[in-house]
Amino acid sequence: MPKILIIEDEAAIRRVLSKIISEENESYNVEEAEDGLLGIEMIKNNDYDLVLCDIKMPKMDGVEVLEKAKKIKPEIPIVMISGHGDLDTAVNTMRLGAFDYISKPPDLNRLLNTVRNALDTKTLIVENKRLKKKVSKNYQMIGESNAISRIKDMIEKVAATDARVLITGPNGTGKELVAHWLHEKSDRVKAPMIEVNCAAIPSELIESELFGHVKGSFTGANKDRAGKFEAANGGTIFLDEIGDMSLSAQAKVLRALQESRISRVGSDKDIKVNVRVVAATNKNLKEEIAEGRFREDLYHRLAVILIQVPALNDRRDDIPLLVDFFTAKISQEQGTPKKMFTSGAIKLLQEYDWTGNIRELRNVVERLIILGEKEVSANDVKLFATK
Repeated sequence: MPKILIIEDEAAIRRVLSKIISEENESYNVEEAEDGLLGIEMIKNNDYDLVLCDIKMPKMDGVEVLEKAKKIKPEIPIVMISGHGDLDTAVNTMRLGAFDYISKPPDLNRLLNTVRNALDTKTLIVENKRLKKKVSKNYQMIGESNAISRIKDMIEKVAATDARVLITGPNGTGKELVAHWLHEKSDRVKAPMIEVNCAAIPSELIESELFGHVKGSFTGANKDRAGKFEAANGGTIFLDEIGDMSLSAQAKVLRALQESRISRVGSDKDIKVNVRVVAATNKNLKEEIAEGRFREDLYHRLAVILIQVPALNDRRDDIPLLVDFFTAKISQEQGTPKKMFTSGAIKLLQEYDWTGNIRELRNVVERLIILGEKEVSANDVKLFATK
């Protein structure tokens, strides 16, 4: 049921607007506020699908109401109601985010068309947000254990912010998956997510990889090249295995976080960047700090939000769900019928020592699908799931 708020200091106009809108559609729930201050309080405490707001009012005028309301609930369409002398102001409110404006006295058809269009727009905004929160099938987080539920809850809370996140956990646990969830549920989802495996890049090249370089800055630098931070501008940069990054590169990353600026290798020109940084490591960074291999100031910049991804041995209850997910995915990739795992096979897999975590489990499931019988049994697990 659409909920509409009318903010208007003249009682007669409030009544007319409310009557016209209510009679147009009985499902509309129309509420009234006699001034801007009350209107803002009502917006804070309720979820409205549309606000109609007069411009000239005592206590707080409509322009101020518009500005405050857009900060509190930016998705609400706000239609401004203007007197003849307020038209210039009404046009200006469009620049401030108003959906439309209606002149007094309101034309019936114009009013109702505007109301319908605004409500349709709100519906589209809500649907778009819902779709943005859906994560790509390539990056599904499977599991219902307490540990995984806590991570999902944490992601829901922090994804829409620009808070930096440090993801820790053993190799193969799905730290990259968490990073993708954070990006795909964020407002940056339409911009790129750039991944950098800090452990796979030689230390002498990591700075060029991250920040780019100018022609002639070192042997082999035959032309100017943008780095990963520039490529991720507006989006997210995922620094995987950041514990393996050189101290000199760490210093440049720290500057990028502090100033939102980078400079290419061999250049003294600053480049402004707007990126969200998500980092991951399988190392204990506090131990690395104690050994002088990681900067403490960088650690505190990165670890605004800490997410610890558990080892598979610590979430064995999720193994049946993971096996089912991997079985369906692998069977689809190979174009073969989905195999079933007996309860005995699942029980043995839950007892296995998963030192390679999720990555190892996927490999074992694929092996069992290829080598096992039509129904994967406990005997198949004993034969083919050994290290």
